[in-house]
Amino acid sequence: MPRFMDYHDDLKLPPEAIEQIAQGTRDGVSDEFGVRQIELYHNADGKVYCLLEAPDADAVRRHHAALDVPCGEVHQVDSLL
Repeated sequence: MPRFMDYHDDLKLPPEAIEQIAQGTRDGVSDEFGVRQIELYHNADGKVYCLLEAPDADAVRRHHAALDVPCGEVHQVDSLL
């Protein structure tokens, strides 16, 4: 399945949201759009990078829209491993 990365410039996530995302990642949960969180990188300033598996970039956008989270550019990425 293709992998995609997107960036959020001002998305301050509360600890509960981070734990919920982390648990979904550990459980390998995919949403109704076929999107699965692989990793989420964040800092206290609200800079967030999402690494996701998804059928396509549009599925990533629909995933974020369903969460009411603005989504900017979505880039397909390859892994080194």
